[in-house]
Amino acid sequence: MVSLVRRDGPDLSARQLAVFLTCYLQEEGHTVRGLASELNVSKPAITRALDRLGELDLARRKVDPLDRRSVLVQRTLKGAAYLREIRSIMGEAAPTARKEGSEERAPRAGRRAA
Repeated sequence: MVSLVRRDGPDLSARQLAVFLTCYLQEEGHTVRGLASELNVSKPAITRALDRLGELDLARRKVDPLDRRSVLVQRTLKGAAYLREIRSIMGEAAPTARKEGSEERAPRAGRRAA
């Protein structure tokens, strides 16, 4: 997560990142109402997150042609590229995290194992 913040590019809040990842990692079509329900936050909170994602061209909203009261969330090419970048950063961090985790579990020199 630190790498995401330090690099050049969009800086998303936890809520914005949750909305983004929900839209990109789950195949189904997403609506503001559905995202609010799934993430257990208010519709205005989802709207604010989508406003920011829209400013960054990471997602866009479109009126549902079958139900004009409903708003669909669509993926963008820039959003797909951002997801690839997140996956790359997380993939690079995973071996380091596993190594640090195993060092914490290993008995330290000079200590007797119980």
